[in-house]
Amino acid sequence: MTTLLAHSLIPVLEAALAPRLNLLDARHECAARLFNGFYEGEPDLVIDVYARTLLIFNHAEVPKQAHQAIQAAQEFFLSQMPWIQTMVLKTRHSPALEAKRCVVIYGEKPDERIREHGVWYAVDLLLSRDAGLYLDTRGLRLWVMQNVAGKTVLNTFAYTGSLGVAASAGGATRVVHLDRSRKFLNVAKASYTLNGFPIFKPDFQAVDFWTQTSRMRRQAQRFDCVFLDPPFFSLTSKGRVDLVSDSARLINKARPLVNPGGYLVVVDNALFVSGKDFINTLEGLCADGYLSIEELILVPADVTGYPQTIRRQPPADPAPFNHSTKIAILQVK
Repeated sequence: MTTLLAHSLIPVLEAALAPRLNLLDARHECAARLFNGFYEGEPDLVIDVYARTLLIFNHAEVPKQAHQAIQAAQEFFLSQMPWIQTMVLKTRHSPALEAKRCVVIYGEKPDERIREHGVWYAVDLLLSRDAGLYLDTRGLRLWVMQNVAGKTVLNTFAYTGSLGVAASAGGATRVVHLDRSRKFLNVAKASYTLNGFPIFKPDFQAVDFWTQTSRMRRQAQRFDCVFLDPPFFSLTSKGRVDLVSDSARLINKARPLVNPGGYLVVVDNALFVSGKDFINTLEGLCADGYLSIEELILVPADVTGYPQTIRRQPPADPAPFNHSTKIAILQVK
């Protein structure tokens, strides 16, 4: 898909930035989405800010087609936010792995931490194809901080551990992180260090979800709160994650690990699964009376775009959610 002409993009960026200015803190320590082109009129571009680093995602099928738009965006944000020190570009469809992960296009070293709700999170913008800290779960991290004091927590598919970091900040007595990648868990440990949280190495487990949750079930390990935030698709020799066609199986795998009265937090980010279909899946799982839907958490407006800036709709209607990232708090009875 071709991008907007560079001169036509500027008014779009101006409209998108205006309602987000109040999110930017005076110390430039926060993380926010400044432009969601898919919703706001330029589907090839997504632009975030992490502290003093501008992160640009090029989603164009033919990456060169977005070159002029990227150049215009660079100049625009530097003019509006002169405190930006670094700009990095992630090109989704580049044949080069390095370009997919990140290329510094302005300044030098990207920022390595941001602060959200008073909590520090380590970020490594050069590590993978995304930023490593998901902005769409910001509201969930706040919910976690407010609801896990004195509880034990299991963070499955932990990635860089942000939900577990929020749990530790909220006063959880124990947080166990599971992820297959040691390098991502090391980012979680860096967040712990930034906040002065003690690091217990056995609680950072580089293991397969299917294998470890089966082991925990055999050992009768249970937690007061379990996070289930998987990729929309993953296939290993141990098991398969497919949020489009088989999310119920994944939820049933985690459910026995939750103490009675505890929470099972489920995140479904499948773009082509509607909110109604996801709710139907959850209601089917709740039909036996041992699960109930307690709360739905919406994605922050800077991630989705605002009523006055949204120009197009997602491929599947997310209602009653407001984004393809659908977050539900379930209670185990």
